[in-house]
Amino acid sequence: MIRVYVAGPYSASNVITVLDNIRNGMALSKDVFLAGFAPFCPWLDYHFTLQLREGEKLTIEDYYNYSMAWLEASQAILVLPNWEGSNGTKAEMARARELNIPIFYTLESLVKWREDELLKKS
Repeated sequence: MIRVYVAGPYSASNVITVLDNIRNGMALSKDVFLAGFAPFCPWLDYHFTLQLREGEKLTIEDYYNYSMAWLEASQAILVLPNWEGSNGTKAEMARARELNIPIFYTLESLVKWREDELLKKS
């Protein structure tokens, strides 16, 4: 399976927008999975915080480093709409460009790229 980092806005100035961002990111990650890819979904990170015991702590930097490690192991990136205001997404896209990881903006274009890659190999 092709590893796909799904990128897009997470944080926001209010909790409703944060929850919308989580829902949108998780929904697209699910669609990527159903399309036959192995997605990394950063919007599931909150589960780590929910499982911390007293005295345990994760920083925002821990989360950034964790996500970036998965991005660097990915073969493609799929970006959600409305990413332009997300500094984290901009940083992820910049790193992907440094590593020559292809960036896609629609699931359809990602699927087409996979088909093209498979044709090159046959």
